[in-house]
Amino acid sequence: MPEKKFIIGGALYPQDFPWRPNIYFVRHVPPPIHPSFYCSSSFTLNVTREAMREMGWCPSGRLFEAAACGVPVISDWWEGLDEFFEPGSEIIIARRPEDVMSALEMNDAEIRGIGRRARERALTGHTSSARAAELELMIEKAACARKEDPCGG
Repeated sequence: MPEKKFIIGGALYPQDFPWRPNIYFVRHVPPPIHPSFYCSSSFTLNVTREAMREMGWCPSGRLFEAAACGVPVISDWWEGLDEFFEPGSEIIIARRPEDVMSALEMNDAEIRGIGRRARERALTGHTSSARAAELELMIEKAACARKEDPCGG
């Protein structure tokens, strides 16, 4: 897709990466700039670090940041991803390069819909307030269970 422009951000790309004239590289994007960086693109491509992918259930904060900005995310698959965002509706899963190509060919309404649903999900279920409420509920349930079985067995 030489007619398209791509921006890659991240410090872990090797020196011998196959750069092309339409691919721009930014080694580091400072956190205060993340929202404008995400919003400047039609999509965000998330490539999960191998250790995180192998562990599963370990999303990058960048997934939530991009989603909160309403930018559709194209991500590789890892165990548990579908518990954070619904594949095909709130996030696009790319298992092969052709999946990325298909996403880039989506129409504007589809792209906006995925971004909108991802944003709604991020802002209702993946905020620090939502996580704190989940933690409080877990602690409360554990305390109630402990009262019912004070000896632990």
